[in-house]
This record gives sequence, structure tokens and C-alpha cells, in this order.
Amino acid sequence: MAEEKLPYKPYRHPAGGWGAAAATAKVLLQQSVVTSGSRALLSMNQPGGFKCPSCAFPDPDCRKTLEFCENGAKALAFEATKRRVTREFFAAHSVSELMQQSDHWLEMQGRLTEPMRYDAATDHYVPCEWDAAFELIGRHLRGLDSPDQAEFYTSGRTANEAAFLYSIFVREFGTNNFPDCSNMCHEPTSRGLPPSIGVGKGTVVMADFDHAQALFIIGQNTGTNSPRMMTNLVEARRRGIPIVAINPMPERALIRFTEPQDVVQMATFGSTPITSEFVHIRIGGDLALLKGMMKVMFEREAAGEKILDHDFIREHTVGLDAVREEVLAQSWSDIVEMSGVDEAQIRRVADIYIRSSATMICYGMGLTQHQQGSRLLQQVVNVLLLKGNFGKPGAGIAPIRGHSNVQGDRTVGIDEQPPREYLDRVRDVFGFEPPRANGHHTIEAVEAMMRGEARVFIGMGGNFVRAVPDTERSYAAMRNLDLTVGIATKLNRGHIVHGRDALILPVVSRSETIRTPLGEQFVTIEDSMSNVSASRGVLEPVSAQVLPEVEIVCRMALATLPDSKVAWRDYMHDYALIRDRISVIYPAIYSSFTEKIQNPKGFTLDVPPRRRVWPTPNGKANFLVFPGLDANDRVSDPDMLRLATIRSHDQFNTTIYSYNDRYRGIYNDRMVLLMNAQDRAARGLRDGDRVDVETISNDGVARRVEGLTAIDYPLPPGAVAGYYPELNPLLPLSYFDKISGTPAAKSIPVRVMPHVMETPEA
Repeated sequence: MAEEKLPYKPYRHPAGGWGAAAATAKVLLQQSVVTSGSRALLSMNQPGGFKCPSCAFPDPDCRKTLEFCENGAKALAFEATKRRVTREFFAAHSVSELMQQSDHWLEMQGRLTEPMRYDAATDHYVPCEWDAAFELIGRHLRGLDSPDQAEFYTSGRTANEAAFLYSIFVREFGTNNFPDCSNMCHEPTSRGLPPSIGVGKGTVVMADFDHAQALFIIGQNTGTNSPRMMTNLVEARRRGIPIVAINPMPERALIRFTEPQDVVQMATFGSTPITSEFVHIRIGGDLALLKGMMKVMFEREAAGEKILDHDFIREHTVGLDAVREEVLAQSWSDIVEMSGVDEAQIRRVADIYIRSSATMICYGMGLTQHQQGSRLLQQVVNVLLLKGNFGKPGAGIAPIRGHSNVQGDRTVGIDEQPPREYLDRVRDVFGFEPPRANGHHTIEAVEAMMRGEARVFIGMGGNFVRAVPDTERSYAAMRNLDLTVGIATKLNRGHIVHGRDALILPVVSRSETIRTPLGEQFVTIEDSMSNVSASRGVLEPVSAQVLPEVEIVCRMALATLPDSKVAWRDYMHDYALIRDRISVIYPAIYSSFTEKIQNPKGFTLDVPPRRRVWPTPNGKANFLVFPGLDANDRVSDPDMLRLATIRSHDQFNTTIYSYNDRYRGIYNDRMVLLMNAQDRAARGLRDGDRVDVETISNDGVARRVEGLTAIDYPLPPGAVAGYYPELNPLLPLSYFDKISGTPAAKSIPVRVMPHVMETPEA
């Protein structure tokens, strides 16, 4: 294939800058919202406005008049679009016809405008009154043999007030089945960090960026997944702070970046170099690198240097000796082989860490989505503990979560493993006995569907069926359900792959106003650094037939639990009452919620490790041993490559804005496989050849994606990458971190082979 026909043209410009500005203008024009969208952008992430519906990166300081990024603008434009999905649309398209359309096509149809019910006789969705929709939900739920036959999914789009009431409704119904989007991305943070430091959250605030003396970014594509963080990185580099990026893929924004809001840089076509040290690690090599850094520190201590913070370690930690012994037992040759990084660079990176007295380690799904993601994060904590990098300005661990309010939902009760103390307070405050047994996380929910044990699925936002692994098997599992309910703003695959009964319930978006008989209401959002702030929409709702999340939850509860003692009708109209209940259920962190939320910048929830207080069983921060150097199962197949599924720059989670990935230079195609050139040549392939990819597994299930275009890309040997969710069919449901349940989407063992063209039948 000639080079000019490849869907790949390397992007040589800085990230951000005029490219981002042009993309923002284009998407506003494309969705016909130039005027309203521009007005809404001025309110996004500002006091008195609404919180970005895209990523969870905070902005409590509001340093700029325009506090949004390109991807936030895209999320808003697609939410505020003038396009509509009406009853006429569903009358014109059967579900079978819609199933043949792409995810991008479904997204581009616009906003849902009224509740719809699936009619099996015609294979169409038809209009449905709200009362009838809630009656159908209540009838199905009350008809179950056990409450555990229902699965209640939550997306990060759900605000605190709705998530809290959802958790109360579902527990009064009688189950803790709360699969949620955190299960698929940052659950290792929630499950892996508590044994180390006592909390499943990050320990830094925005101000720590101003005080850090070194920043490490591991497994996170900042310029695409949390672009507003680039402002902090630019400011750090201008102060001369070293930034170490550790990733199998060199990401453009972490090389050079132009702030679109920097008038001088934009006018002069200037940019800021971001990364001072790029570590081109192999997929799965992070554990070996972290141990290599610790080995350097232990060796230099043994040689007489003062490297470790012994006062901090003595007062606040236990377990150092066991970790030191295990790390020193690893040979340098094995560390280099497993990490894919030479010893000299490991020592150089360790020296950057050693010379800093205040270091932040930021990470993304490149660390969490491995078979041992939870234990891998515990090794990040080990590195930080060695130099006392908790509880002081500029230091700590920073999970850069993806979806807005995914962390907030967990804080207010969306948790399949609820603590006993929380359940006791729910009992005392609401007057019912909540279930005590753990419920299902995402993988367990799909497995229950496959076994026929789950019969109802209710999704508060999101695109569950497209996000989960093992696509074809998951589709079959969803279709086996008695009822599926999709509460959403836009049409997606989850509405097309449905149960025997199905409802689509349209919801007020983050950018739209919420009005009840008691007046305009606001909701609250918790960002990835535990700051809680108010979110008030500024646009008119897309139709009179869309309802706020809170009302939908309350009316589901009223239809399902006719004898409930919970004041659902009051909560439906007065969101301050909900916040009062939150403050009673969570007195340690949400006391005086109603008063605190009046602060235009919100308030920060208490995270004890910031105070060097460790809510672990022993009251200490724990060094934890993880034997060996590999965070994934070994595979003996000599042809194995490790596949990482990734997002494009024109994508947010399962939402596909276009077929382009500007920063990686890929255009008009998502069915591509990025390969190391040596790996590609070793398989007798040329750059641009069509290839098939199959999963290496021992469960007897054939998983294969065909017809991808192989593209040479600067990946380390043994690594390939391709887009999510298109390559989800290659990820076995059973391939996940056993502590957290998070799918190991960043290290799927696969084979790559030439595409076999089917021979037409005679």
C-alpha cells in the first residue's frame, strides 16, 4: 500500500494551540450551537455555572475566564446539539436497522426528547408516558424472585444527589448490586490504596502542583484524557520542575504543548516543552521500573548516602524491611528485561525522584487496567513512602480519573462492597435494614446475566454494553434480560442491545437548568482531587419531556416500593433535603454540607493521609510486598504481543466524536492496529497491510477482530495498540484484576497475522 493511502500522517505540531482552537470552533459549528454553545462555555467550570460533563480534573481556583479544554468543548457541543432523536426517528428506524449503524452515527443523531418503550411486534421503539414507564419498571422489579436478580449501573455523569438517592433506593429494594463505570477504570485505586494508606482516593489538591519539585506521570495520556491538567504541567515546566512521563506510547501533548488561552504563545506560534524525561516502557513493565527505582534508593542508602526519609518511615509506616529485602533480591538484568528500560535511564529517573523533596506521582489507566493493577498501585505508594511524600505541600499520589463525578458517586454510596458503618447509618437514618452481603461489580454483573441469574438491568447513564469486555458474549447476555432501562441524554449501543422489554428514559443534561415546583435546583460534583462544588446548568432543557436524574430515581422508587418510609416526594423537589441526608450519613466528610456548598469554589473533603493520618487497621501506612517483576500472567506463546486498548483524541469513553486521532496523526479510520516496525516485519507484514488479531486464551472461546490496518508507530517491542471499544471483543471477561474486578485492557495477549480475505461463494 502506497504511503499516501495510509490513514496515518505524523502530527509534528505542538498539542493544543491553533489545532485545539480550530477543533473547538468546528464542533460548535457542526452541532449548530455556535451562539448557545459559546455562551455555555463561558459558564463551564466557573462559579455559579456547571461542571464540565467530560473529565474529572478539577479547577477550584478558576484562574482563567475561559476554563475549558477542547474535549470539554466537544462534550458540551454534543450535549447542547440542535439535533434531536424524536418519535419520528424511531418510527423510521427499526432496532435491527439501528444495530447496523456505527457508534459514531448513533451519537450524531442528537438528543433524546421523550421516553420510549421497545415494541417487539414491530421491532421499533414507540412513545411511552412517564407514568407507564415507571409502572413497567416497578412491576418488573417487584416480580423478581430476589432483589439480587437486578443490576443497577451508574455512570460518572450522575451527580451526587441522584447517586446518593439511587444507592438508598436500591438498598431499600434489597441488593448491593452496583456495577459502575469505576469498575472498568480506576477501581484499583478504590481497592488497592486502602491497604496501603487507608483511603481509595488521591491525596493531593490543585495547589500541590504549585509546590511540587518533581512530577511523575505514569500510564496517562494527559493531552487527550485530562487536557486542563496541561495548564499545570506548563506552569511547572516554566518553573523548571522536572516532569517524567512513563508510557509505552509517546503522547504529543507530553512532548510540546501550546496553551490555547496564552495569547502570546498563540500569536507567536510558540509552545512549551513538557517532558524532561520520557521513559519508553514496555507494556506491563511498570512494576519492574518501580522496583528498579527503589533498588537504586536502597543501594545508595547502603553505600552511605541519606536517601530515605527515616523520620517519616519510623513514625508513620510499617513493613519497610520486607520490601527492601524483596526489591534487592531482583537482579538488574531482570529489571531491565522486564521493564524494557536500560539501567542508566532507571538510575537517572531514580535520581530525579531522590533529589526532589516534594514529588507527585500521577497515573491513569495505563497502571490500573492490568491483571494486578491494585497491587501495582501499592508499589507506587511504596516509592512515595520512602521519601515521605504524603502530607506535605507538593507531594502525594494523584489518580487522574476519567469521568466527571465517578469519584463522587463512590463517595456517596455507589459501592458494591459497602462498609458496615455506612450500612448501620443508612438503617438508623432511613428506617430500613439494608442488605449486608456484597453485591456485583461490573464483571460479576455480566457473568450473572450470562448464567441467567440477572433479569433486570437499569443504567443511570453510560453505554454499559459497549464498555464491557467480551463484546459478543456480553451482547448475548444483555439480550437475555427481561428488562433493560437506559437513562441517558443521547442514543447509544446500550439502547439497541436490549432485553425483551426495554425503556429509553431521557434525562436533563449537566448544562441544562433543573426546575421543580420549589424553584431552580443545583447539583454537586466531586472532582478527582476531592473538591466538591455546585453545578448549575444555564441552557434550557432540550424538551419538556426530559426529567432530572433525581426525579427519575425518586419515581422509580415510588413505583417499586409503595410502602417505603423514605420521603421520595420531598427529595424529588428539594435538593437541599438530599444534601442534608448526605451530611447525616457521612458526618466526617460532609458535615454542614448545605453551608459549605455556598462557597463559589466549593470545599475539599477530608482525606486523612493529607494530615498524615492513616485509617488502616494498624493506624500506619503500610509498605506492601509484591513478589516478582511481572503484573500480568505469563504466556508461553512465542508469537504473543501485548495489546493495549486506547482512546483517540476525538473520543470520550465510548462516545466517538469523529474518526480522527489528530495527535497520533490518524485520520478517517478507527480500525487500525499500531505496531512496532520490527514486530510488524517479523510477521512478514508491510506498513499498511490488513491484519487479523486473535486473543490467546485457554477458555475455549475464539475471540478475533479482522481487517485492521497495521500502522508503524513508536511502540516498544512486543506491544500493539488499537481503539476501544472496537477491540473490546478481544478482551476476555475473565481477564481482570482479582482485587478490584477491573478488566486488564492494557495488556491483552494476542497474535497478529495477515488478514485472510474470504473467497466469495460461486
